[in-house]
Amino acid sequence: MATAFVLLDPKKEGMVPIYARIQSRKLKVNIRISTNILVSSQKWNLSRDGITFKNFKKSEEGAKLFATLEEIEKEINYQLDNGVALKAADARKIIDGIIYKEQRLEQQRKEEEQRKKEEEAKRMTLNKFIDLYLKQAEEGTRKTQKGTNFSEGTIKSLRLVRNQFLAFQKERKKKFDFDDIDYEFRTKFQDFLFTKKKYNINTAAKCINTLITILTAAEAEGHHSNRKCIGKQFRAKRIDVDSIYLTKEELKAIMNADISNMSDAHRFARDIFMVGVYTAQRVSDYNNIGPENIIRNEDGSIIINLRQKKTGIWVSIPAKEELKAILEKYDYALPHIAEQTINDCIKEVAKKAEISTPVTIETTTGGKVSLETHPKYELIHTHTARRTGATLMYLAGMNVFNICSVTGHSSIAMLKKYIKADELEKAKTISSDAAFTKW
Repeated sequence: MATAFVLLDPKKEGMVPIYARIQSRKLKVNIRISTNILVSSQKWNLSRDGITFKNFKKSEEGAKLFATLEEIEKEINYQLDNGVALKAADARKIIDGIIYKEQRLEQQRKEEEQRKKEEEAKRMTLNKFIDLYLKQAEEGTRKTQKGTNFSEGTIKSLRLVRNQFLAFQKERKKKFDFDDIDYEFRTKFQDFLFTKKKYNINTAAKCINTLITILTAAEAEGHHSNRKCIGKQFRAKRIDVDSIYLTKEELKAIMNADISNMSDAHRFARDIFMVGVYTAQRVSDYNNIGPENIIRNEDGSIIINLRQKKTGIWVSIPAKEELKAILEKYDYALPHIAEQTINDCIKEVAKKAEISTPVTIETTTGGKVSLETHPKYELIHTHTARRTGATLMYLAGMNVFNICSVTGHSSIAMLKKYIKADELEKAKTISSDAAFTKW
């Protein structure tokens, strides 16, 4: 019994098929079948003992050819040795299974790659979830924990973290998924925000903490189980860098400043800013007060009633006479101007009012805290109005719970961040509280 390989026509020139000659007298097998492997008849007919043939057999082409023939021979002889009376169809199956093995494996590899691509397309990744979370927040199909729509400020923060997360991945040349988010990632991402983006501590903290909020939602929805990125220790801490408020005397100076040579925008900005002081609201709320927010009482007093855009909380603020006078000037429909315009104009008005006391503040660049001194008017912006209102209410001895009712803060701890009086002023306020002498 034997398997040999021959050319059907040894004298034919060019590329010719190799045939397998399979014989077993015992099993009565006598098969001649093409392997469908082509070989140069000139090379095949070389003397087996000659150097030229040996070199051909060692070449990449020859080595592959004879390895395949050897594999065919071993498999067919194995079947014969085990008493299998092969038919031509059996031999065909064995030969094709060997010579087309690479093609079959390549096909399997491609099919496996396609399967993985399809699975990957279905699998929720961190990048996909961030995009989905942002899209749903923008469309209003995803709600806050209170069941309200996300505020424009929160959506802005979501866009910020999405864009910087993408930029970080590009810089690192790696796509980060849920399981990649650990304390090492946090450190590197924070360093990227400091060194590459030149963000201050609070902006970087907002990015990281917004990402944690997204990761927490993804965990709750069953997309990952990575608890390393959920704990309190993972959150970034903010520092209080907005430490100024305006005194009652400074507010009077702003109202009395001669700005007759300034634009209407400056006059509007001053009045809108003062409304912010007297209501102690965010600019998104005090820059939009209209007749629909006014409740008139029988005694002539009025109450500002509005729903805060950021929190969704309804607040009711009794209007001081100063606030009432400003609203009456505009027939209770305040003009609306862009926040940046208010910021620019109120600084110029405050400069005109000579609010130029040097103020030293903490600033952060690239994660480093430093001290800078500025004239006070340079530090005034729209949020100064809210801080000023809350602080002046406190210094006037107003009950902190009532202040929270006006500002919309959910707790005294949150309100505390807005009380900008120094310790001596606080002590005076405490001592003037009638209840202080009774406890």
